[in-house]
Amino acid sequence: MYGDGIHNFIDGVIIASSFIISVNFGLITSLLILLHELPQEISDFGVLVYGGLSKSKALIYNFISQLTAVLGGILGYLFLPVRDQAIFLLPIAAGGFLYIAISDLIPEVFKEKNPLKLTINLIIIIIGIVVLASSKFFVG
Repeated sequence: MYGDGIHNFIDGVIIASSFIISVNFGLITSLLILLHELPQEISDFGVLVYGGLSKSKALIYNFISQLTAVLGGILGYLFLPVRDQAIFLLPIAAGGFLYIAISDLIPEVFKEKNPLKLTINLIIIIIGIVVLASSKFFVG
């Protein structure tokens, strides 16, 4: 839970940095982080329940962990008011996400033996790349 809290805090800082750049960029970043966080938090909830916590306790812990994103957003907005600082932070975050995707996630996709599941996973990856590439048209 501590690691997830730190992860969510950083997500909040990234969202704040994106809104400092532009509102459109902040909205796109928020949407992408939301799409990333929903399945992750559902799986975190499952892990906590499987680990022996009651459903209500797992939900409370997950909620508290998510509140660190709000804290990160507030602190990021207060302490990164300069656009240059925000722009400096975003490539570092993007590099971290790319590293995780390339080193951990994509190799797992190619371990899939079912051709239909593999194709669906690849299509979703391509859609994600297209959304990221097209987002430059929406950033003001």
